[in-house]
Amino acid sequence: MKELAKVYNPKEIAPKWIERWFNSNVFTPEVKRGGDTFSIVLPPPNVTGNLHIGHALGFTLDDVVVRYKRMKGFVTLWVPGTDHAGIATQNVVEKEIAKEGLTRYDLGRERFLEKVWEWKQRYRDNIVNQLKQMGFSCDWSRERFTMDEHCSRAVRTAFVSLYKKGLIYRGERIINWCPRCKTALSDIEVEYEEARDKLYYIRYPLKEGGYITIATVRPETMLGDTAVAVNPDDDRYRHLIGKTAILPLVGRELPIIADEAVEAGFGTGALKVTPAHDPVDFDIGMRHNLPSVKVIDLDGKINCPDLDTYTGLDRFKARDLIVRHLEEKGYMEKVEDYSHSVGHCERCGTVVEPLLSSQWFVAMKSLAQKALERDSEVRFIPERWRKVYHDWLINIKDWCIS
Repeated sequence: MKELAKVYNPKEIAPKWIERWFNSNVFTPEVKRGGDTFSIVLPPPNVTGNLHIGHALGFTLDDVVVRYKRMKGFVTLWVPGTDHAGIATQNVVEKEIAKEGLTRYDLGRERFLEKVWEWKQRYRDNIVNQLKQMGFSCDWSRERFTMDEHCSRAVRTAFVSLYKKGLIYRGERIINWCPRCKTALSDIEVEYEEARDKLYYIRYPLKEGGYITIATVRPETMLGDTAVAVNPDDDRYRHLIGKTAILPLVGRELPIIADEAVEAGFGTGALKVTPAHDPVDFDIGMRHNLPSVKVIDLDGKINCPDLDTYTGLDRFKARDLIVRHLEEKGYMEKVEDYSHSVGHCERCGTVVEPLLSSQWFVAMKSLAQKALERDSEVRFIPERWRKVYHDWLINIKDWCIS
């Protein structure tokens, strides 16, 4: 009898058992009538690259549950697959061809898509090999890719079904826009990073004389201002409600309005309202029937119909020039250092631009309410995360899917 090794040698032991498992199809369930079943889908890894330690940990936890159910006599199915990852994969392929000094525009649509599919196949093969080498008990006869025809058909069917129920609609809303990827992003595709910026205090002249000072970190968006708002309970500005301010540099007349969304404690307590480029301002604009003036285009460049001086400039270059002009003309009261959270595209890292755009949305309120009503059926470990879950559902926004 061979002597038992003192230490476990995975390179010697694991390949033998993995080969035996897969050759004998032990993870392909036999269909039985009656009896308990258990089926889950392996969260499909993106084909943007190889698996990392986080995947290994997460899939190990899944494997523990799957193997436990199998040993308990359940007819058990664990479906593996990979995800196309959309623009995230496009970005990594663009970085790859950039090493050759090429862009996707140099290649053209068809040749670039060929590169994308070549990338997909290479990393799909790597991922599958990694999953198998780790011994995960998936049924590989049912492997899926999220762009397989039946998967795509299921998405189309779900879309039509939700549309017929009135849960999908096309509307003009403030969306997260990536000027680099040229696409709208859902809220969960935006990553927030702490940034050190400047808070600019700008004097807006009053039509009747004097001025009202607003504070903003984004002076470039002032070109699209259509109002100045104050909190109705703020005694400092109550006498100005209903008056008119003049937009510096542009000359547009702005009504001074009262709205409870204004934080009296931020800056000066007076808010420049730009409905086309800020979600809070958009809501204020809807409540007060304000016009929306778009001044930043899909490329992240200024397009100001009332002032050609900045048109065509990158938004950040325009910011610097606008600040200089405000200082030269005496509108800048002061500038302070300011730390705040800035949204970035999770795919490429570009600073996200809030834009007013016509997009497709899923109405989430009724769906969230159903989840809240069945909350008692869910166990949270640790329990404190239940409140986080509740807050998310209660404050949920409609989901941008286009």
